[in-house]
Amino acid sequence: MSDPDSPEDFNPFKGMPIFGDLGKLFSQQASTTWETARQFAVAVATEGQSEPNVDPSDRIALGELGRVAELQVANATGLSTTRDSQAATIVPVTRTQWATATLEAYQHLLEPIGDVSGRVEAEEASFDPAQAMFGQIMKMIGPVMLSMTAGSMVGNLARRSLGQYDLPIPRHGSKLMVVPANIDSLAEEWSLDASDLRLWVCLSELTHHAVLSIPHVSRRLDELLADYVRGFEADPAALESRLSELDLGNPDSMGDLQSVLGNPEIILGAIQSPAQRVLLPQITALVTVIAGYVDWTMDSIGHGLIGSYQRLSEALRRRRVTADQADRFIERMFGLELTQDQYDRGSAFASGVMERAGTDGLARLWHSERELPTPAEVDAPGLWLARIDLPDQTDL
Repeated sequence: MSDPDSPEDFNPFKGMPIFGDLGKLFSQQASTTWETARQFAVAVATEGQSEPNVDPSDRIALGELGRVAELQVANATGLSTTRDSQAATIVPVTRTQWATATLEAYQHLLEPIGDVSGRVEAEEASFDPAQAMFGQIMKMIGPVMLSMTAGSMVGNLARRSLGQYDLPIPRHGSKLMVVPANIDSLAEEWSLDASDLRLWVCLSELTHHAVLSIPHVSRRLDELLADYVRGFEADPAALESRLSELDLGNPDSMGDLQSVLGNPEIILGAIQSPAQRVLLPQITALVTVIAGYVDWTMDSIGHGLIGSYQRLSEALRRRRVTADQADRFIERMFGLELTQDQYDRGSAFASGVMERAGTDGLARLWHSERELPTPAEVDAPGLWLARIDLPDQTDL
């Protein structure tokens, strides 16, 4: 006869109907994780309200601006905006459409995070009954928490994002989403020229797309991000430890309980691993250089094309580093360090290369994976130029 208290035979819900009902709910929910996440994302993106379709006049206007921007970006960078034999096109979308498409695009990065709570090391398999119950509850909660966390993160992004590259993550296809409702809302809130802002967004999206469509750049960044999210380590004791600090018999502690259960980092039990700390400088270096190059391109085009370019750029660059907690959470989960210091670092790198080697030197960034700067070279453009055997024009 097997030991009724052994981990493999132990029933964590025996004699506990409420947990049994939760177990059934979570088991059913696991099979629809991404549909539930989509519903969460849409609900957050629209704040539960119906959303009008994009106005046809906006589609026409943004389409025309997109064609202007595409020509300007191609001339300034020498890079193609064509992907899979299709030219890039600006596609105005609603927040619902943006959230749905983005959740699908990020799914391969979010799924490994949801698996963290189910990972149990072999030596942890001999939990006592109470620990086994807690572990099994957490394993079933995992898919539900992934739905809620992923949906909430993407939904919040949908309310703020102007285009699809607000987070510099490669996307498939050649249709670039922009969100007129968010663009117009920002223009009104910050007293910006709405037409100029729309053109600015088109230029930014197409420049990002041109860089992130380069096969070796896209491949390298995808690999780094995927390795990072797979590197989270499970900490099954995190929630147990936090709950043990609460006095659940005290009604005043209910607010603390809600705070704990509302923190996805605790619920998912995902903690940064040593392997991830090794990857962070590599991810940051690549993203930083991309940001610096995009800013340089925008400056080289924008001043002569957009009347209020200087004011727009100052406002938008200030806005991108004042993201709220929800935005910062998804950045941390993907290993993205999008701080003002990193943007300044990218701009300094681009300026340093331009001073030493001009536009031809800056263009060398994207020739092959070999030319992608190391973390040390981002802070020393002269070292990067020396490594790729490009003459320093200041020495001529």
